[in-house]
Amino acid sequence: KHLTGDNYDLHSSMVTASSPVGEWNTGRIVVLGNQVEHWLNGQLTVQYEYYTDEWNELVQTSKFDPALYARFPTGSIGIQDHGHDVRYRNIKIKPYL
Repeated sequence: KHLTGDNYDLHSSMVTASSPVGEWNTGRIVVLGNQVEHWLNGQLTVQYEYYTDEWNELVQTSKFDPALYARFPTGSIGIQDHGHDVRYRNIKIKPYL
């Protein structure tokens, strides 16, 4: 639940799709209503549905505050790393048409 392609602290990736160190990864997160998909390098890594019983249980047992986590229609997007050299490029946020 803490690797590239995961839904951090909630869902582990179904596949290992990371590129080798030194190569770019391409990621995409698609949200349609309550349905969410995480894609990494063209492979579906995680899919889930917001606010189901399973979702609520995962949030309850995570490090996140259940009263606040994913409860607002707008907000910040966090991108993180844990002390390694990392670069980002071509970050785009656009509505799904």
